[in-house]
Amino acid sequence: MATGTEPGEIMPLTQSGSNRHYFRISPVKSSHSANDSGYPALIGVEGTSREENHAFLYMVRHFAEQGLNVPLVLAQSDDEMHYVQQDLGQTLLFDYIAEGRKTGVFHEQEKQMLRKTIRALARFQIKGAEGMDYAQCYPQPRFNKRSILWDLNYFKYCFLKATEIEFQEDRLENDFERLADILLDEQSSRQQNGQSSLWAFMYRDFQSRNVMVVNNEPFFIDFQGGREGPIYYDVASFLWQAKANFHDDLRQELIDEYLDELKQFVLTDKDTFLGTLRHFVLFRTLQVLGAYGFRGYFEKKPHFLQSIPFAIENLRRWLETSSTDSNDYPYLRDLLQRMTELKQFKEFALRKPLVVRVYSFSYKKGIPADDSGNGGGFVFDCRAVNNPGKYERYNAYTGQDEPVIRFLEDDGEILTFLRSAYQLVDATVKRYMDRGFQHLMVSFGCTGGQHRSVYAAEKMAEHIHNTFGVTVQLIHREQNQQRQL
Repeated sequence: MATGTEPGEIMPLTQSGSNRHYFRISPVKSSHSANDSGYPALIGVEGTSREENHAFLYMVRHFAEQGLNVPLVLAQSDDEMHYVQQDLGQTLLFDYIAEGRKTGVFHEQEKQMLRKTIRALARFQIKGAEGMDYAQCYPQPRFNKRSILWDLNYFKYCFLKATEIEFQEDRLENDFERLADILLDEQSSRQQNGQSSLWAFMYRDFQSRNVMVVNNEPFFIDFQGGREGPIYYDVASFLWQAKANFHDDLRQELIDEYLDELKQFVLTDKDTFLGTLRHFVLFRTLQVLGAYGFRGYFEKKPHFLQSIPFAIENLRRWLETSSTDSNDYPYLRDLLQRMTELKQFKEFALRKPLVVRVYSFSYKKGIPADDSGNGGGFVFDCRAVNNPGKYERYNAYTGQDEPVIRFLEDDGEILTFLRSAYQLVDATVKRYMDRGFQHLMVSFGCTGGQHRSVYAAEKMAEHIHNTFGVTVQLIHREQNQQRQL
């Protein structure tokens, strides 16, 4: 046992792009104390690849020894297929900057956290490389031409071919080879000129969904695919993340922050850095589109399909701002230009995103009206669920409060009820996203609109937002509360 105590509730967490399974393990609780064990919640992980798990377990201990912000691993199975780690909470950087992502205008608090994160990246890459045994990395110890061509062909087969655009494969492969050579050339050029290497620990999937905000500091997770490689890759991954919606001025500000931190470890010329970075921006964008194509078109995961227009917009912007160097890989450039002009991507760009409204209400005051003009959506009746409102001790609480949550979850009826509701709503959300619909309404009613319906609406709103990444407006009508996820 990691803590020497029995676990309380074990709740599966939503999967994203990984095949690993995550569980939040809450400590044993009783009516006398919120946390009798004295231990915070933990995260249990069940992996599908021993080699990948081994890489993570090695890296997380190495980074912790270097004083870097990573979750602590408290226990692991002998076969390394299961481990228990520190729970860093639920605040992803992606969610922390939600307002800026949606509006394109980042307020100062969001910018400050982004500055902290990009500076922490420079330290993580350089300090993390000190004493690192890259032989422990999986599936490759080093960024090399083979891994570059794997990713480029991932784009070709999982995304480009799915567009059904005509192209000459041999000419495309020639430009893939040129791009791979350019990405690897910087390292050898610096070594020939007697300069310090800009190769260090390459995180490989450094983006805002893999950063947690804990006590106003960034903590890094999901780095098990890392290896030795060029530092540009992670900068491109972070600043050109498809749904981050960073504008050019903010990107440049964060690049300046990064270079200012980097100079404590190694010097580089800003113009030279930017000239090399643009090739990595292209490469990372193509790699991401390959991933979105596989996860979206083939695995039918809507979150990835939703991200495609943002990546295409990044690609359009790259094409607009890099015309002076088009001779590097002219056929690839021409092909990408034609691809971004396809009708399907223009339609994607014109679509307004789906917004889901989730209500709680009292049947005594009527079902909420739908002001979108669509006549309403799902209405779920919670009145058959065991009611905490029967007991006077719950009168002062709502379905957002721990005593009511514990009553409903210990009883269990509400959990069975919600599982069925999730299945119905999930199918509709997927279909609405595919068809470009903009509004969906989901309402939960109970007798007073205070306990059961409030709890169910909270859980449904979180489920929809976490599963599909769409905007959810949560309205507790009788409580006169509203917030946006």
